[in-house]
Amino acid sequence: MGQVEDSARQRTQGKGDRAQAAPKGTRDGSAPIRVGLLGAGTVGSQVARLLVEQGDELAQRVGRPLEIAGVACRHPRKVSQPWIDHSLLIDDTAHVATHADIVVELIGGIEPARTLVLQALRSGASVVTANKALLAKHGPELYRAAEANGVDLYFEAAVAGAIPLVRPLRESLAGDTITSVVGILNGTTNYILDEMTTKGLDFDVALKDAQAKGYAEADPTGDIEGEDAANKAAIVATLAFHTPVGIDDVAVEGITKVTADDIAAATAEHKVVKLLSVVSNGEHGVSARVYPALIPEEHPLASVHGSFNAAFVHAQAADDLMFYGRGAGGAPTASAVLGDIVTEARHIAGGCVGPSIPLYGDLPKAPLDASRAAFAVRFRICDRPGILAAISKTFADYGISINGINQDLKPTPHNPGYSGELQTLRVVTHMCDETTLRRCVEEVCKLSFVVGDPSILRVM
Repeated sequence: MGQVEDSARQRTQGKGDRAQAAPKGTRDGSAPIRVGLLGAGTVGSQVARLLVEQGDELAQRVGRPLEIAGVACRHPRKVSQPWIDHSLLIDDTAHVATHADIVVELIGGIEPARTLVLQALRSGASVVTANKALLAKHGPELYRAAEANGVDLYFEAAVAGAIPLVRPLRESLAGDTITSVVGILNGTTNYILDEMTTKGLDFDVALKDAQAKGYAEADPTGDIEGEDAANKAAIVATLAFHTPVGIDDVAVEGITKVTADDIAAATAEHKVVKLLSVVSNGEHGVSARVYPALIPEEHPLASVHGSFNAAFVHAQAADDLMFYGRGAGGAPTASAVLGDIVTEARHIAGGCVGPSIPLYGDLPKAPLDASRAAFAVRFRICDRPGILAAISKTFADYGISINGINQDLKPTPHNPGYSGELQTLRVVTHMCDETTLRRCVEEVCKLSFVVGDPSILRVM
């Protein structure tokens, strides 16, 4: 490894104590900083392009030139981008992961990404990654590994694409106390819900449109079921509250049950439906949730359209802050990755490391019954006398106060065994705990005139 090994030894002297990182001026001030890319897909190829096309300017910003040391991918011969030197292409990811000053992990998934990142950190390289699934599952382990080896781990692109959200949580607000972050952190679902709202499309039609325009994958499960947003919520909660929050700690609901009727009812009430990632630190502990919710048209998040992302941060001293911008796409994500590369290259040029991620908190996780909200519940019913009384009684038996009931006049298709037309009955509650609400809804669904699965939306 030669020069890379020497550089790694200088950076990791005094392992376990980041204050003892190599002092400024201990390295060759003219030698290129070597960048190894793991992955040459949509984002990886864009990162390589920016490194090549902006090389002279980046060198001036860093103080030393940046050099692509290797590009590892599964099928090197299939890479056709002219800005990638084909002599650097290799299928040996472990080699690239251990032969660079900065390793950029863009292959995604849990393994082999976790193993490669650990190998890179232990070899003395700093790591830049956009891998939200990896960080949501193994983030604390990787943060500790970076600190133990006297190197950095940066991941701005793992949450909200090009939007600078991770660094403000990690550094800019380090002197404040964050109490909550509410965000639209998945562009695919926001595009689908926005199309349903503005064009009156059904979910399936809006999804196909999103796929045709490249906003949704051929298999959109991770997006529409909320899994992608949940990974980001885990990362955000960990940073915001200085306590480990993993993907298994996040309660997740997707948007597959949101219908055109839900959207129309929201519009009539001057609200919109958005898939929210909500993390908070309250009296019952840390809560991390992903769910579709009704939010007022005047709330800043209501104006986030298309595939854009946004996050609304509340801190004790700073009060309310909002971050908005492109949440996905090759070039926007590559911009965030390159920002991390430049930041780390500056650290290397200065012989230092950045701030670690302090996970000193061991905060409890808030139980489900500690979650309180107003809810809008949609039932599909066979329209018969006494229905309203029966449903109202069930809600009363569970101690849930009803704010309003609306029976949609628009008939739905016939149900076998029932001669009339099905109707939509929408019940809006006052504040109640979620566990009780769901038990109540289950009881209502046992009534003979209720058909199919209900839809439950929180009211922000």
